Amino acid sequence: MFATRVILIAIGLAAGLAIATPASARDSTSGGDAMAQRLEACTACHAEEGIRLEDGYVPRIHGKPAGYLYNQLVNYQTLRRRNATMNHLVSHLSRDYLYEIARHFAERHPPYPAAAERPGRALAERGEQLVREGDPQAEVPACASCHGERLTGVQPNTPGLVGLPRQYIMAQLGAWQVGTRHAAAPDCMAEITARLDGRDVEAVAAWLAARPVPDNTEPADAPVAEPPMDCGSVPAPDDNA
Repeated sequence: MFATRVILIAIGLAAGLAIATPASARDSTSGGDAMAQRLEACTACHAEEGIRLEDGYVPRIHGKPAGYLYNQLVNYQTLRRRNATMNHLVSHLSRDYLYEIARHFAERHPPYPAAAERPGRALAERGEQLVREGDPQAEVPACASCHGERLTGVQPNTPGLVGLPRQYIMAQLGAWQVGTRHAAAPDCMAEITARLDGRDVEAVAAWLAARPVPDNTEPADAPVAEPPMDCGSVPAPDDNA
């Protein structure tokens, strides 16, 4: 019931989202945030912390790097990612406006939900190994080498991994494994997940979901070291200036 209501709200507000343009998105003379009003279709579904549903999870988008959010919107527009509601909402929006949306949510940092319970010892140890050190024998780099030492993401295009539910992380890693989620080439996550077995996916998801949220949840300005592999992304409109 709740999921249906949220989807109907989003579809009902889609017209207001679709007709907006970067020039009209913010009205500094009105004293209010016109952009926030136009994006009620987004906040109705995603809320501030994400929304847990009986059969899934609508992820948190607040505070993630603008470049990452922009890439996901483009991925939905180009059908590299498939979700009927998202594909519909962004289908006719300009790239400039998609970037306006991304910047709007990137600038907002509400509190995170509480972490999940710590998994059993064996699962936790394997999860921490993969996140912190990777598995050189399997050619799996550490999650932290790209997503940041605090796992809060890295500017401009890498998302944070803290505050996400276990089942959602498993679902996204699984989507890359079976080819239902894609990113711009080179799709490094597709390469990495192909080297993980089901137990590894579970271990990473369980450990990340139980990770306490750090005091500083801002994405890092740069990775701690040179990323271990190239990952594709769609240049933001500002990058083309």
